[in-house]
Amino acid sequence: MTSRPALERALSSIEVRPGRAWRRSLMMGERVTLTRGEAAIVYVRSGELTGRSAVRSGCSVNAPSGTAATVEGDRTLLTGDAFISLGCHPLDLASQSGADVTVVPLEVVPTAHTRALPPVVFVSGFARAEPAAAGLAAHLGIPAPGAAVDRQGDETICKLMVTTVLLAALRAWAATEADSSWPPRASDPFLARVVAAIEADPGQDWTIDQLAARGAMSRTVFAARFRDVFGTSPASYVTYVRMRRAEELLDAGTPVSETSRALGYASDEGFRRAFRRHAGVAPSAWRSGRRSVTA
Repeated sequence: MTSRPALERALSSIEVRPGRAWRRSLMMGERVTLTRGEAAIVYVRSGELTGRSAVRSGCSVNAPSGTAATVEGDRTLLTGDAFISLGCHPLDLASQSGADVTVVPLEVVPTAHTRALPPVVFVSGFARAEPAAAGLAAHLGIPAPGAAVDRQGDETICKLMVTTVLLAALRAWAATEADSSWPPRASDPFLARVVAAIEADPGQDWTIDQLAARGAMSRTVFAARFRDVFGTSPASYVTYVRMRRAEELLDAGTPVSETSRALGYASDEGFRRAFRRHAGVAPSAWRSGRRSVTA
């Protein structure tokens, strides 16, 4: 099963910056197109909307039951359903019979956790599972993109709604048997061997050549395969594992300098910069805050 502490860290670290929401009424056969790089949540206020996900990239979540599954090809959403795209692929959403939708552009701040998320999530039954957030979504947004109307409070409401939709969907996705670890592990035994080596000794000064040798691959093949499976570079993954271990050491009360040395940093200042980029706070603040909570 999914590690609960790891999942909680992942969900709490996700930062979403919604843009200005807008509404659209689609006639029969009309489409909403999201280009590559355009992350968004689309909420179906009425009617139906069909989207096509890239092969093996989509996730279908039933919000009321909390179940989720990988989906390929077309998926149709009905009134009260929602759709999330992280902008990894261009996507077409078409209505065969007409629909009223709310579209919320998103910026999802990239972290090691968000890189492990499914790029496309279809959320069915969202209005039943989260009626308050769905009620907000139904009344959110200006009549069309680019309109000058700016209602007070829309930005705050939008962020609450977006965060609720996103976290509810990802919690259900991460809890399924198909995705039993967080972040997902590689099914490739050679990459699994590399990841195991990194996690066993995150403080080692890992180079691409050393990691490629662990995976019995050339440097070029290894770097490309690793990025394809994990969505990030080997160096970024090593940093992520170090920061995760740093959190554990600091939570246990380990001094900052000792944590820095254990994780292979040449200086405490280099470690502080890396940790602040990862957690948003200095390691000393993290350690003090966590120890206060424990006490």
